[in-house]
Amino acid sequence: MNNILKRALLPSLMAASLAGVTIVSAKPAAADDQVLRDAGIGAVTNVVTGAVRGNGNVLGNAVKGGVTGAAVNGANGLRNTRNRRHRNAAQDIGVGAGASAVTGVITGDSRDTLGNAIDGAAVGGAIHLLTNGK
Repeated sequence: MNNILKRALLPSLMAASLAGVTIVSAKPAAADDQVLRDAGIGAVTNVVTGAVRGNGNVLGNAVKGGVTGAAVNGANGLRNTRNRRHRNAAQDIGVGAGASAVTGVITGDSRDTLGNAIDGAAVGGAIHLLTNGK
């Protein structure tokens, strides 16, 4: 019986302890306390750009913009605390374009990937203009 318990419990115990050490020591998420602000800016900006381009519906564009705004915020959160107030325009626009293109593919709006990237770049630019230095 002793060997049966060792064979049944020891691998599970080792896996649980390894997972616990890995999860506990993980770095917290990079997004800061302004993630909702950036998601809101992204949602509104993407709804406007979607309406101007005649692409998608309001809800789908708002979702893509909100996710893009959160991604831009998260990318800015990766910078050290001293430089978070001085955002990088190229980084914000690039992350916005990439996040919106990927979100479009995930949500099923993959027929216009370039348009999604343009919308995301506009979101990144709007977030940069409205929040840089704040």
